[in-house]
Amino acid sequence: MSTNPPLYPLRVVLASSSPRRRHLLHGLDLPVEITKVDVDEDFPDDLPKAEVAEFLARKKAEAWTGELADDQVLITADTTVIVGDLLLNKPEDAADARRMLGLLSGRAHQVVTAVCIRTNKGLRSFSDTATVHFRELTAEEIAYYVERYSPLDKAGAYGVQDWIGYTAVERIEGSFYTVMGLPMHRVYEELRALGV
Repeated sequence: MSTNPPLYPLRVVLASSSPRRRHLLHGLDLPVEITKVDVDEDFPDDLPKAEVAEFLARKKAEAWTGELADDQVLITADTTVIVGDLLLNKPEDAADARRMLGLLSGRAHQVVTAVCIRTNKGLRSFSDTATVHFRELTAEEIAYYVERYSPLDKAGAYGVQDWIGYTAVERIEGSFYTVMGLPMHRVYEELRALGV
């Protein structure tokens, strides 16, 4: 393992239980500490669907009660899926997951991942959107995926990095990592802009 210091000497505090986000952040060659923040995921009914993820990412950052050193940044994130005029968050149960995947089958949908970056001086947030095109899925394929992969912790009831991504995604317009749950190109730009 290299002993070279990181390009930007920041320490990241990730307030997320997502193993995917943890894995992605480690790819920036920065130390990552994991913490938890418990907030309800309610949002105003009149909030535009494309803004829900950013609202929730900020809500998580504002709810975290820890202290940050000068070289630390807290990162929170949220992902939503929009298909037609419907907002899909995490499914309530297996039946809801099957319903969501049925809605996505054979259609394009938008995945919005928002990130909030908080320092001891303030916070800033942004979102990134990718469009995902699904082929038609059979009822058997949907049932197989939900039963075998139990995607109840994922917006839209799927993870692009696993079986459904391999078999159903025809193409993506935008960043694969946005669909996976963290738009890494934007995260890197924001961290670099901090100038720590």
